[in-house]
Amino acid sequence: MKRFYKETGTEQVEGGWRAVLDGRAIRTAGGRQQVVPTQALASTLAAEWAVQGEIIDPASFHFRDLADFAIDAIAPDRHTVIAELVPYAETDTLCYRADPDEALYKRQAEVWEPLLRAFEERLGVRFTRISGIMHRPQPDETLARLRGELEACSDFELAALKMLSSLSASLVIALEAIRPGADADTLWRAAELEADWQVELWGEDWEAADLRATRFTAFQLAMRLAALSR
Repeated sequence: MKRFYKETGTEQVEGGWRAVLDGRAIRTAGGRQQVVPTQALASTLAAEWAVQGEIIDPASFHFRDLADFAIDAIAPDRHTVIAELVPYAETDTLCYRADPDEALYKRQAEVWEPLLRAFEERLGVRFTRISGIMHRPQPDETLARLRGELEACSDFELAALKMLSSLSASLVIALEAIRPGADADTLWRAAELEADWQVELWGEDWEAADLRATRFTAFQLAMRLAALSR
């Protein structure tokens, strides 16, 4: 599609901010008004339009796609989205460890345990640690507390959490990632600990390395969406 506008900008409207093209409002993929909670996020959306050349590249609108997802998919059905996120805590990767006599167990304890323990202390919850792959349920009180955390999140934070949880297989990592000042590198190392361990043992081909880099970029993008929406 050819570029059909000259100028981009933002404007404050009822319920938040929006990006505009030649003063005209933008709609989401689902046809809704694309109104976001902060001027910072609206400016980021406008910037994606501003950098387009004569031919618009739909694949380059990363923040627009996430914003549309928050507006079109999450806002109308928050309860379903939250119900889809809670199971990431039920099988959180930080809780599933190798057997204590394995070298990997020591690495997991060094990297995962401080992160998980700090999370438990901050929220006043307790997780069950498991050696092996057999599922064991997490305490009902913990899952209820996490559900409450999710219910307190905005639609845009939930959009970020959907991506973060999927990439890390951990609701703990995802919730830590949307906190102000979160360190993307530290959290990503925790999420990729087992993959990194396999690379140390067997090496890594370029395709796997490229995929991991792409996934980390997506992880950072989701963190950025949460920050911009606050």
